[in-house]
Amino acid sequence: MKANAGKRNVRSLGFEDLSKWVSEIGEKSFRAKQIWEWIWGRQARSFDEMTNLSIQLRTKLGNDFDFPVVSIDTFQVSRDRTIKNAFKLDDGNIVEGVLIPTENRMTACVSSQVGCSLTCAFCATGKLERIRNLEAEEIFDQVVMIRNQAMENYGIPLSNIVYMGMGEPLLNYSNVLKSIERITAPDGLNMSPQRITVSTAGIAKMIKKLGDDGVKFNLALSLHAANDAKRSKIMPINEHNSLDALEEALNYFIVKTGTRVTFEYIVFRNFNDELTDAKELADFCKKTKAKVNLIEYNPIDGGEFKNASEDKLEAFKNYLESKRIIVNVRRSRGKDIDAACGQLANKNEHAVVRLKKI
Repeated sequence: MKANAGKRNVRSLGFEDLSKWVSEIGEKSFRAKQIWEWIWGRQARSFDEMTNLSIQLRTKLGNDFDFPVVSIDTFQVSRDRTIKNAFKLDDGNIVEGVLIPTENRMTACVSSQVGCSLTCAFCATGKLERIRNLEAEEIFDQVVMIRNQAMENYGIPLSNIVYMGMGEPLLNYSNVLKSIERITAPDGLNMSPQRITVSTAGIAKMIKKLGDDGVKFNLALSLHAANDAKRSKIMPINEHNSLDALEEALNYFIVKTGTRVTFEYIVFRNFNDELTDAKELADFCKKTKAKVNLIEYNPIDGGEFKNASEDKLEAFKNYLESKRIIVNVRRSRGKDIDAACGQLANKNEHAVVRLKKI
């Protein structure tokens, strides 16, 4: 991140570090709690907003600390009311985040990396270079701004958060977990961890680490094939994280956390849409007691895949349900503005749409 020379990012401090600084400059101890509340509870974006602090204290904060924030560079509104944001980071890099309104939910989809290193064949983000991990506060800021959009434009509070935007969350493990701690903390956004889902392409050792750390949020695995040869063809990460390795890691996670895992499965035409594929998926689900989200494929520039036919999708779903597997079909939102699953790739040539209250 860009930062002023010699200054620390104030949001990188823990409360004890902040309290120590307050003591060192001769301020009363309760000032640390006030500053902390402004940063995380009120989501201040500058020291000047901290109006119950003296001008002298705000000046000292500005002299010693940097306060980089994320801003909305451009946004687009889909015909289905989905809002895609291009978020500008303090160093000028761009990531995307999406507000997804449905009948029962208002969901924020956030990014965890600038770009991605996994090169999944069906994903637009996978065609980008991975530039860097996002800091915890940069993920936090995405959630805050999308939450504000939900209230300002639809009058409905944010209900869910999915780490399904740009990047692989488990390759930015510490910052992702820190962001979730701040999002769920009573002195942060105070959201329930059960309303948060982290989606991974499948890194076995990090899935086990989630179990060891006893996380309370939901875990989703982007599976897309329950056959190593097929999965490796579209997801190179499978070459070092085979289905057997993932099965072991997922069962370890489930035992440690007591949480049911969700498999995300994009149904591609003439690739993984046959009943033989459904049988392989059903067998793998039984090994891990997982439920399934079947996902429509969303075309990307230069992509080789097409969405499965509605008949194939329905037959696939019916087969899984006949095996007593919980199945949801996730219909794509925001396809007309490239905001749907797998489409985030910083297409900033689109015109900005002015938001109107709905």
